[in-house]
Amino acid sequence: MLHLIKLAVGVRDFAHLAALQASRAGAGQPLRTQTRNLPKRADELCDGGSLYWVIGGIVQARQKILGVEAAIREDGTRCAVLVLEPVPVKVAGYAKKAFQGWRYLEPAAAPPDVMA
Repeated sequence: MLHLIKLAVGVRDFAHLAALQASRAGAGQPLRTQTRNLPKRADELCDGGSLYWVIGGIVQARQKILGVEAAIREDGTRCAVLVLEPVPVKVAGYAKKAFQGWRYLEPAAAPPDVMA
Protein backbone atom coordinates (compact mmCIF):
# COMPACT_ATOMS: atom_id res chain seq x y z
CA MET A 1 0.00 0.00 0.00
CA LEU A 2 1.10 3.54 -0.82
CA HIS A 3 -0.56 6.97 -0.69
CA LEU A 4 -0.38 10.21 -2.68
CA ILE A 5 -0.33 13.75 -1.33
CA LYS A 6 -1.54 16.69 -3.44
CA LEU A 7 -2.42 20.37 -2.99
CA ALA A 8 -6.12 21.26 -3.05
CA VAL A 9 -5.71 24.50 -4.99
CA GLY A 10 -8.45 27.06 -4.38
CA VAL A 11 -9.97 25.12 -1.48
CA ARG A 12 -10.53 27.14 1.71
CA ASP A 13 -11.02 24.39 4.31
CA PHE A 14 -12.26 20.82 4.86
CA ALA A 15 -15.94 21.82 4.59
CA HIS A 16 -15.27 23.54 1.26
CA LEU A 17 -13.49 20.43 -0.08
CA ALA A 18 -16.38 18.21 1.03
CA ALA A 19 -18.91 20.51 -0.68
CA LEU A 20 -16.87 20.64 -3.91
CA GLN A 21 -16.43 16.86 -3.99
CA ALA A 22 -20.14 16.29 -3.34
CA SER A 23 -21.06 18.57 -6.24
CA ARG A 24 -18.58 16.86 -8.58
CA ALA A 25 -19.47 13.27 -7.77
CA GLY A 26 -22.28 11.74 -9.79
CA ALA A 27 -25.17 10.14 -7.97
CA GLY A 28 -23.68 6.96 -6.54
CA GLN A 29 -20.66 7.20 -8.83
CA PRO A 30 -17.01 7.39 -7.76
CA LEU A 31 -15.36 10.79 -7.97
CA ARG A 32 -12.72 11.35 -10.65
CA THR A 33 -9.91 13.90 -10.47
CA GLN A 34 -7.20 14.56 -13.05
CA THR A 35 -3.50 15.03 -12.61
CA ARG A 36 -0.84 15.51 -15.25
CA ASN A 37 1.42 12.52 -14.56
CA LEU A 38 0.47 8.87 -14.30
CA PRO A 39 1.91 7.33 -11.11
CA LYS A 40 4.29 4.46 -11.92
CA ARG A 41 3.30 2.75 -8.65
CA ALA A 42 -0.45 2.76 -9.41
CA ASP A 43 -0.90 -0.86 -8.29
CA GLU A 44 0.32 0.04 -4.79
CA LEU A 45 -1.98 3.08 -4.67
CA CYS A 46 -5.01 0.96 -5.55
CA ASP A 47 -4.15 -1.55 -2.81
CA GLY A 48 -5.75 0.49 -0.01
CA GLY A 49 -4.01 3.80 -0.65
CA SER A 50 -5.53 7.27 -0.28
CA LEU A 51 -5.06 10.71 -1.77
CA TYR A 52 -4.18 13.15 1.04
CA TRP A 53 -5.19 16.76 0.43
CA VAL A 54 -3.09 19.74 1.56
CA ILE A 55 -5.44 22.67 2.21
CA GLY A 56 -3.96 26.03 3.18
CA GLY A 57 -0.57 24.52 3.96
CA ILE A 58 -2.03 21.82 6.24
CA VAL A 59 -2.74 18.16 5.39
CA GLN A 60 -6.44 18.07 6.28
CA ALA A 61 -8.25 15.31 4.37
CA ARG A 62 -7.93 12.05 2.52
CA GLN A 63 -9.95 10.09 -0.01
CA LYS A 64 -9.44 6.41 -0.78
CA ILE A 65 -8.02 5.73 -4.25
CA LEU A 66 -10.22 3.23 -6.08
CA GLY A 67 -8.36 3.28 -9.39
CA VAL A 68 -5.77 5.02 -11.56
CA GLU A 69 -6.36 5.33 -15.30
CA ALA A 70 -4.48 6.86 -18.21
CA ALA A 71 -6.61 9.35 -20.13
CA ILE A 72 -6.53 12.11 -22.74
CA ARG A 73 -7.74 15.63 -21.93
CA GLU A 74 -10.00 17.58 -24.26
CA ASP A 75 -6.95 19.46 -25.58
CA GLY A 76 -5.29 16.16 -26.58
CA THR A 77 -2.67 16.03 -23.81
CA ARG A 78 -2.17 12.93 -21.71
CA CYS A 79 -3.18 12.86 -18.08
CA ALA A 80 -3.98 10.47 -15.26
CA VAL A 81 -7.42 10.06 -13.73
CA LEU A 82 -7.60 9.15 -10.06
CA VAL A 83 -10.86 7.46 -9.15
CA LEU A 84 -11.69 8.35 -5.54
CA GLU A 85 -14.32 7.59 -2.96
CA PRO A 86 -16.59 10.64 -3.13
CA VAL A 87 -16.58 11.57 0.56
CA PRO A 88 -13.37 12.99 2.09
CA VAL A 89 -12.25 11.92 5.56
CA LYS A 90 -10.83 14.48 8.01
CA VAL A 91 -7.30 13.68 9.22
CA ALA A 92 -5.08 14.97 12.02
CA GLY A 93 -3.40 17.84 10.22
CA TYR A 94 0.24 18.75 9.96
CA ALA A 95 1.99 21.55 8.10
CA LYS A 96 3.24 20.84 4.58
CA LYS A 97 5.11 23.28 2.35
CA ALA A 98 3.77 23.93 -1.14
CA PHE A 99 4.94 21.73 -4.02
CA GLN A 100 3.88 21.09 -7.60
CA GLY A 101 1.92 18.04 -8.71
CA TRP A 102 1.70 15.15 -6.28
CA ARG A 103 4.12 13.14 -4.20
CA TYR A 104 4.10 9.60 -2.90
CA LEU A 105 3.36 9.32 0.82
CA GLU A 106 4.51 6.26 2.73
CA PRO A 107 1.90 4.78 5.11
CA ALA A 108 4.10 5.47 8.15
CA ALA A 109 4.06 9.21 7.33
CA ALA A 110 0.29 9.42 6.74
CA PRO A 111 -1.70 11.24 9.44
CA PRO A 112 -4.42 9.31 11.27
CA ASP A 113 -8.12 9.91 10.68
CA VAL A 114 -9.94 12.23 13.05
CA MET A 115 -12.98 10.61 14.60
CA ALA A 116 -16.02 12.88 14.51
